[in-house]
Amino acid sequence: MSLINTEIKPFKATAFHNGKFVPVTSEDLKGKWSVFVFYPADFTFVCPTELGDLADNYAEFKKLGVEIYSVSTDTHFAHKAWHDTSDTISKITYPMLGDPTLALARNFEVLIEEEGLALRGTFVINPEGQIKVMEVHDNGIGRDAKELLRKVQAAQYVAAHPNEVCPAKWTPGAATLTPSLDLIGKI
Repeated sequence: MSLINTEIKPFKATAFHNGKFVPVTSEDLKGKWSVFVFYPADFTFVCPTELGDLADNYAEFKKLGVEIYSVSTDTHFAHKAWHDTSDTISKITYPMLGDPTLALARNFEVLIEEEGLALRGTFVINPEGQIKVMEVHDNGIGRDAKELLRKVQAAQYVAAHPNEVCPAKWTPGAATLTPSLDLIGKI
């Protein structure tokens, strides 16, 4: 069963955010768009390239009213240590959630049980707490923040225009489609 359009499960976690340890709960997500980006572990190889790419594009997400949460099964203490020692990770100003109990990774169905690590899972969550986009990669395949930004923009557009859909490669300002009998066989 897919997690698309399901409501996220309640959770409590601790994040390293802007030099502090802060609590984050499912209640904090209500009323705004959120993106959860799961990755396997701190102090690894592909992970800093992705998290750094998100940091470089974070301002664009914030303009859309979107909060990003990176999540690994490490502790918030490990996130701080990584942030303090890596030039790439030191750029991060979004919350880095620790998931040492593996609860979040299980809730989002990205946990590799035998390793205690998460797959590369990306989830776009609407203000009502429903998952609107999900993508899960093998851990050897990195993600692209600009493509994620485009998907968020499409999800927000469809939410604001419920009778329209965004075709492949849609970007803001491009034509959308209004599904109807008249379109069948003409695309």
